[in-house]
Amino acid sequence: MKYLSGIELIKKAEKGGYAVPAFCAWNAEIMNVILKTAAEVHSPVIVMQGPSEFLLLSPVETAAIARALVKLYDVTAALHYDHGDSLSVLNTCLDAGFTSVMLDYSTRPYQENVNALKEAVLVAKRFHAAVEGELGAVGKVDDAVKEGSKHDELTDPRKAREYVEQTGVDMLAVSIGNKHGMYTTLPKFDFHRLQEIHESVPIPLVLHGGSTTPEPDIKRSVDLGIRKINLASELVACVRESLKQQWTEGKNTWLPVALAEATKCLPTIIRRWMKMAGSEGMA
Repeated sequence: MKYLSGIELIKKAEKGGYAVPAFCAWNAEIMNVILKTAAEVHSPVIVMQGPSEFLLLSPVETAAIARALVKLYDVTAALHYDHGDSLSVLNTCLDAGFTSVMLDYSTRPYQENVNALKEAVLVAKRFHAAVEGELGAVGKVDDAVKEGSKHDELTDPRKAREYVEQTGVDMLAVSIGNKHGMYTTLPKFDFHRLQEIHESVPIPLVLHGGSTTPEPDIKRSVDLGIRKINLASELVACVRESLKQQWTEGKNTWLPVALAEATKCLPTIIRRWMKMAGSEGMA
């Protein structure tokens, strides 16, 4: 198989009334687990990396590994550049083979956000790739999280329609009370705001900060137009906690053995999210 345009996956999700989970894949092993699990449950999936993950593997290296792994599975997948902070890196990702990109200028002045995303859309069209923008700012639970702004700014439904019309983005990430990271208290989503955005914006919506969100909130969000759900912290936490436990107990000091043990928890998380998002069996 090969990576499809993010547009293809999301438009099919729009018609089917479900969301496509997008999982952070910071190395080849994690990417392999994500693709293998998606193939097993026949779910479309988005594999994503961003600036923090590129400290391990560059965009070019990531794309090369991703292309090699996707050939092993009968899977419907897209390769996504998440929370991009540079048009230059976005161009590099598209040249390398990414099929979906996000340029996150949500914390910058509105017009700068619009102008940058217009340029991103023009570039991505040459590659038939999807473009995601963000209006409003999705905060973060704590400073341990790399993504997200220090302060939340909820998405204005009226401004959202204007933003989509001016930029031409394919997907819009929204801020409705969601945060990046593992929630320490239950989130309070503004579903009325989400409904207003869904009714005023003619494109699929994206929920960042999916990790540990209660299932009823996820299902309601999908009913109100969320078609892509970003997930990172749950995957990171399960691997990190396994490694801490193994090494605290003096087990598996040989790193490959420890990593193999630590990744055993991932398929359960991935399958659970595919079921909650409604994507299971939709590939």
